[in-house]
Amino acid sequence: MSIQTQTPLNSSISSKKFPGDFFSPLRRWIDSIKVNNDRLAHLVCNLIPCTCPFERDVSIFGHTFHIPALCKLNPLYNEFVSLRLRALCYLEGECGEDITQYIC
Repeated sequence: MSIQTQTPLNSSISSKKFPGDFFSPLRRWIDSIKVNNDRLAHLVCNLIPCTCPFERDVSIFGHTFHIPALCKLNPLYNEFVSLRLRALCYLEGECGEDITQYIC
């Protein structure tokens, strides 16, 4: 009688490298950006909008159509929002500035 050892199903899958995440280096680079001066923080807050500029209602022939926020289709959306939040926190916490101009 032989004893066979069983391996978990995900052990063979996790050992393989899937080349599907092309944006991983960009994600790590954006996450590694340190906001450590007020000029950079103001630049980030001005470049990255607080709401998606593409979301809107369009009225055609009396019918209103809603175009959803397409920004969430951006594969780096969460990283950009996180960078903007870090910049806002730096301006308010370290610099003591009023950030209401950057809040929508």
